[in-house]
Formats: sequence, structure tokens, C-alpha cells
Amino acid sequence: MNSFPLLHKIVAGTLLGALGLSSLIANKSSQAVGIQPETEAAITQAMPGAEPKLVIITEKPSTDITAISSAENQPAAAAVAPAAKIQWHTETIKPGDNLSLIFKRAGLNDKDIYELGKDCKEAKNLRKIHPGQSLAFHIKDQQLQELRYQTDRLNSQHFVRGEKAFKAEKITLKPELRESFQRATITSSLFLAGQKAGLSDGMIMELANIFGWDVDFALDIRQGDSFKVLYNKKHLNGEFIGNGPIMAAEFTNRGKTFKAVRYTHQDGSSQYYTPKGYSMRKAFLRTPVDFARISSHFNLRRKHPVLNRIRAHKGTDYAAPRGTPIRAAGDGKIVHLGRKGGYGKAVVIKHGGAYKTLYAHMNNYKRGLRTGKRVKQGQIIGYVGSTGLATGPHLHYEFYLNGAVRNPVTVKLPKAKSIPKSERQRFEANTKLQVAALQKTEPAIQQLASLDSPDTKRL
Repeated sequence: MNSFPLLHKIVAGTLLGALGLSSLIANKSSQAVGIQPETEAAITQAMPGAEPKLVIITEKPSTDITAISSAENQPAAAAVAPAAKIQWHTETIKPGDNLSLIFKRAGLNDKDIYELGKDCKEAKNLRKIHPGQSLAFHIKDQQLQELRYQTDRLNSQHFVRGEKAFKAEKITLKPELRESFQRATITSSLFLAGQKAGLSDGMIMELANIFGWDVDFALDIRQGDSFKVLYNKKHLNGEFIGNGPIMAAEFTNRGKTFKAVRYTHQDGSSQYYTPKGYSMRKAFLRTPVDFARISSHFNLRRKHPVLNRIRAHKGTDYAAPRGTPIRAAGDGKIVHLGRKGGYGKAVVIKHGGAYKTLYAHMNNYKRGLRTGKRVKQGQIIGYVGSTGLATGPHLHYEFYLNGAVRNPVTVKLPKAKSIPKSERQRFEANTKLQVAALQKTEPAIQQLASLDSPDTKRL
């Protein structure tokens, strides 16, 4: 550099200073508009040998800075306002209550009842309220906004005010199901054995109903008979709230063992079947009165206790307290309802073309029944009495096949429909755990109960 003339040195210094200034300005500009160093390098090297050119890329900000500044200046509480808590007013239904009284206690009137039921068909369910149930009201500005109707621990109906009318929604809580296993040997009666095993009266009745087509609980029970029961216990929030249905059961009567499993069909209906898929339900009940005592058997040469002469006793007499419910033995149509000579108050039901049953000496009929009306198996048709030629309250029950009288205790009952072929595979898959459970002892049952079985978890 010292060998260059002074003038050359001045010119060279000026040029270097200008270039440095230009580079500084360009660098500042690229940073101001958001050009990344690697992006800039890519741009300048896109055309080898060409002179570097400054390319400016502008981008629209993705966020409104003004809005951010405004939000940052606001207190945290103002940025996210907490939702107002709904205040509910609950009324427990008392004996003698009606909707008008309940709404009045809640601070409402009959106009609110009208608005609720005007266009909401489901509001008709409020006519079925019972003591012990509850209604919860959400009221705002003296106007009903929401109503919750608690029918039981698991089910409630929710009514919400809409733009034009109230809308209804059914809410069902699902309890936790815990399997339980009980077994017992009968020493005196089914009820006592069941109670000692920890079963409720309702479950004992359910057990009797499952096997009621094969076992006559008024006549056939013997000391030493035994049973096993697998069922669900229902818990809600850790609290026991009741028993679910029997999932599987076994009953040994006079050395003969009957087994049943509960199966829920694809349409949602549930019935009991043998492990092989045969229906436990027959076309007829063996006994139309629950836990009655046979006071007189079928005997075509019996001496009549009132007439004091030989007169065929064409049925079976079941002694039971006056007023005990009498159930239809099978599906059918009532062909007679009224007095019938020595039978007193009687009902005759025709079941298809071949079968007919007669129920006599009734104290009264079930309200709403009449000749020509159809009834279902197990439906109450009347109550035990002593009308007609009777010495005490009992049911006289006769069974006819093709017009000929048969002994209702020993007659072979036709079976109901079994598992259809289309559901056979599903039935076997859903019931195999219950079938296996009946073969195990209690410890094995408890281990099996911990398995997550879709069928055993179903209500």
C-alpha cells in the first residue's frame, strides 16, 4: 500500500468507506423486514456469476400487535371471566303434592307449568310424580329456566328453556357393577335359605320366577335342595344402591339340577336360557299363585267337601291368604270373566287353539280386565278369595288341552322359543363366563368376577 501515490490512497479509502456504509445499510434493512441470513444467502447465490441484488420480502404480521398490547394492559380477571354458578332450588315431593303446590313452593305459578308443558310432550311424565322423588328448579329473573325431575338414583329428566319451547333430555347414570356369588342349602324354606345367604326378598322371588316353569315351589321343595346365584351389586360413587339382575343361577331339586343364564338379545330384551340355549320360559307357568300351598290335588273321584258326594276335582287347589295375586299362566285372551256357578267369581283364558285355563273362587278381578281382552303370561288377573262353593280362601286352577282336562301339576308344558340360529354364536360368547362360574367354588368365582366381561357388566 505504501508504494501507491497519495491520491490513489485517498480514492481507495473513500471507496472502501462507501462500500462499508452500503453493507451496513443493507444489513439493517434486511433485519427490519425480516429477511433471515440464510434466506438472503440463497437469494444472492441463486444466479452464480450475477451481481448480488437486494431482494426485500414483506410479510403481514400474523398477530394484531395492538390487540396484544391492549390485552397485556388488562387485569388477568378481566381477560377470562369466571362462569356464573347456577343456583338450584330443590323440592322433595310430599304425600298429597301436585305440580301446582310444588311450583308455588318454588316461587312459581301455574303459568310456568303451562309454559313447560305447552310444546314439550315429555313434560307429561311430571304427572307421574311420587312422594320421595325430587324436582330441582333453576329460576332467573322470576322465570323458570331449567327443571330436573329425579325419578330414582340413576334416572332423571332435564327440561331446558329454548327459544320457543322447553326441550327435554333424559339423563341416565351408569353405576359400577360388582359381581357377587351366593349359595345355600334349603333346610326349611326357600325364603329362609335365601335370606341367610344375603339375598333380598326381590331376588328370592326372581330366583323362583326363573325356575318356576320347572319347579313347583308350592309342592316340589324338599329339605336338602340347594341353589347358587351369580348377580351384580350396583354402586354409585362408592355407595351400594341395590342389586342388579341375576346373571346365572343353578337350582337342585330332588337331585335334579337346573341351570339358567341371562342373555340380552340384540334388540335389548333379556331372558333366561339353559346353557345350551333352550328357553327357561315355558308357554305356561307351572303355578299361577306365588308360594301357595296345595290344599287339594287333581282327583277325578274326590268327595266334594261342601256337597259331601263324589264329584270330580278337575283341577288343583292352592290355599293362600285372601287377596293374594293370581297370575295368568300364559299369553291368551279372556273368554269368560264373571260368576260361573259353583266356581264363584272366575276367569277363563284361551291360549291359542289347543289350550285353556280356568281360575275360580276369586275374591275380585284385576281392575281394567274384561271379556275379550288379551293378557300376558304372569299378568295379574285377580285375587284369591272364597266365592262359590268354597270352604276357605284358595285358588282352584284347571288346565285343558284340546278340550280335555289335564292335571296342571304333571302335564308336560310346551316350551317357548329358544335362541335363534342367527344369535347362537353371540349367545355362547356372552354367556360362557357365567356358565363357567357356576362350576367353580367361591374363591374361583371372586377371581372370575374381576374379569371385564361385556355381558356381565350390562344391566
